[in-house]
Amino acid sequence: MNVLKRSVFILTLLSTAIVLVECKGEKKADTEKTETADAKASVTIEKSEYGTTAKGEKVESYKLKNQNGMEVDIITFGGRITNLKVPNKEGVSENVVIGFNSLAQYEKENPFFGALIGRYGNRIAKGKFSLDGKEYQLAINNAPNALHGGPQGFFNVVWKADEVKSGETAFLKLSYLSKDMEEGYPGNLQVFVTYTLTNDNQLEVLYEATTDKKTVVNLTQHSYFNLSGDFTKTILDHELTLNADKLVPVDATLIPTGKLEDVANTPFDFRTPKLIGKDIAVKNEQLEKGKGYDHCWVLNNPEKGKTIIAKVYHAPSGRILEMTTDEPGIQFYSGNFLDGTLPMPKGGTFAHRTGLCLETEHYPDSPNQKNFPTTVLNPGENYKTKTTFKFSVKK
Repeated sequence: MNVLKRSVFILTLLSTAIVLVECKGEKKADTEKTETADAKASVTIEKSEYGTTAKGEKVESYKLKNQNGMEVDIITFGGRITNLKVPNKEGVSENVVIGFNSLAQYEKENPFFGALIGRYGNRIAKGKFSLDGKEYQLAINNAPNALHGGPQGFFNVVWKADEVKSGETAFLKLSYLSKDMEEGYPGNLQVFVTYTLTNDNQLEVLYEATTDKKTVVNLTQHSYFNLSGDFTKTILDHELTLNADKLVPVDATLIPTGKLEDVANTPFDFRTPKLIGKDIAVKNEQLEKGKGYDHCWVLNNPEKGKTIIAKVYHAPSGRILEMTTDEPGIQFYSGNFLDGTLPMPKGGTFAHRTGLCLETEHYPDSPNQKNFPTTVLNPGENYKTKTTFKFSVKK
């Protein structure tokens, strides 16, 4: 009997040991699976030194990279996107935004490549506006008007950066304090812009601001896209769709007339997919004023932030760009003033219409147009708007 009890006891110990080993093995396997899944899901962010400005300010570069071949490089000078790689239909990732390969080149006068724009994106007539009966005079940098915040706008300053990693997303939060009367704008404006990259090839840009004095604000992003990945080619073979029934027509200096016009039966109708080059040379007064497309469309946006308001498709590469926003307008610019004088990183120059811009924003000259949505920001209010760029492919 004692022998039998001892045998049962020994067998029980052995069974327990086997179960414990198996459990540990299963836990280890589960842990390894979780770690593998986390590694696969993670979006990374890496910091590096980019250079020093002529004023002696250090500039950093941040690379956000996901697991699907998308990379975004952003520098703290102007919050500029200098590189944005996305796969084509063959799975090859290529850069699809125009940029330079040196800080010195970005510091020279250039058409806002990849930059954050503020305080006011687009034009303000004669650089003047009034708030509560007081007139403010801005710098004139696009005679006779003020453009994109002035010659020392947000595109020409060094932003503070904070990086955050969080599983399937990575954030780069930039901040800048625009002091009272900087470039002629009233109020100390505290600005935050957060770039977020996700694992589904989506880049979100969140703009936030507060002020201590009544002011005007209209922030946007000024990247030039060429989905071919080959900057020797124009964007005329890109197919564009804009969810917009109306246009903001302009005068000879590209300031809104104050009226909104239907796009139906005009070269500005992109409500169904159309090649950018199809009507760009058509005889049309608005096209002549902009030397092509350089206008703001009034968006149809019933579900702001969810409705796709713009789509670009490049058939040879298969790349697709889709955009959502909560802004009332979008400025489509077809690169009309690119003139072959600016250097490409790999040699050659950026020629006429080798990049396009889609700037989500309030309408141009809104501070002087009573019938346009307001761009006034008061103390105690929070300016907050988001635009999303999502990339995919069609095989």
